[in-house]
Amino acid sequence: QVHLVESGGGLVQPGGSLRLSCATSGSIFSFYTMGWYRQPPGKQRDLVASITTDGDTNYADSVKGRFTISRDPAKNTVHLQMNSLKPGDTAVYYCNANLDYGDLGVDAYWGQGTPVTVSS
Repeated sequence: QVHLVESGGGLVQPGGSLRLSCATSGSIFSFYTMGWYRQPPGKQRDLVASITTDGDTNYADSVKGRFTISRDPAKNTVHLQMNSLKPGDTAVYYCNANLDYGDLGVDAYWGQGTPVTVSS
């Protein structure tokens, strides 16, 4: 059974920072693209940022320049550093691991979600 264990969510004032972490097994970390998605209340879940095993990153336009995703191989952990937070960043944040097998499909796993609230 694959586990993605998230931590770091909470309440922060506008302009503040938070760092989310997602720990997983070595086999998942070594072979899967890791990412963070978020789901605001009443809205769909969308990609925030992702990072491949080679370190290539991808960000949603709304977070470029404010959020940074990184991998820590020593701890099999992916971090999402979130700076200059805005109320619009309020959502439940989910860690995702996925491996694209091409014509065979995609193998994907999700964490349980960690809430982030940006409010004064």
